[in-house]
Amino acid sequence: MTAPDCSLELWICPLGTVAYRQASAIQDQLRARRQAEELPDMLLVLEHPPTYTRGRRSSIAELPLGESAYRARGIDVVDTNRGGKVTYHGPGQLVGYTIMRVDDVVAHVRTLEDAIVGALAECSIAAHSRADEGPDFTGVWVQDRKIASIGVHVSRGVTTHGFAINVHNDLEPFTWIVPCGLGGVRMTSIAAERASHPQDEPQEPLPAAIQDLVGERLCMLLRRRERLVGPDALGLAVELQTVAVAA
Repeated sequence: MTAPDCSLELWICPLGTVAYRQASAIQDQLRARRQAEELPDMLLVLEHPPTYTRGRRSSIAELPLGESAYRARGIDVVDTNRGGKVTYHGPGQLVGYTIMRVDDVVAHVRTLEDAIVGALAECSIAAHSRADEGPDFTGVWVQDRKIASIGVHVSRGVTTHGFAINVHNDLEPFTWIVPCGLGGVRMTSIAAERASHPQDEPQEPLPAAIQDLVGERLCMLLRRRERLVGPDALGLAVELQTVAVAA
């Protein structure tokens, strides 16, 4: 089976709230199908229950309380094959996983940063990349505060993993770790930035609204047409077990 003629499209698939380990299994399936040219490039958008993930460059010092202490607080700890160091995922954070064929992974990361910066500008938030300061500063920042993390993995020319944008998630779990391996880094969110300028955007931001903005910007930068699809269109072999999260 070959992929449909969608070379000018980027499929965007919302998955709801999915446990991190299951989302990893889904990515593995879709990466294999993308490598086999059975599916086009795609962006999965979702949320996770509370989870710390460690990238390939993580050290034990980045989780100073120890794994058992975090799990006692209801936060899973998972090792991943993505780049980067430790970060936190939780309800109210928009996570985007790109399953895409790329020739230049650094250019791919810069494109993700640019798409997020553009989307945040639509929310009246002036954000920027710090790529010129080295790989430890990958992601998107508002002044010296980090609002989005990025970490990817490439296998046989196809990416997995992607970005996490803090929308209105709890930021306290970031204070219990060394986020991104940067001691003293300050994390922020769209909600926190808006709270400091209540006259601009008083309403609570929603991950779904930010999803639309990021999708539009990413498609513009890649010169693709956006196509919104459901999980059935991807033929997932793993049945989605979504996790209900209290508002």
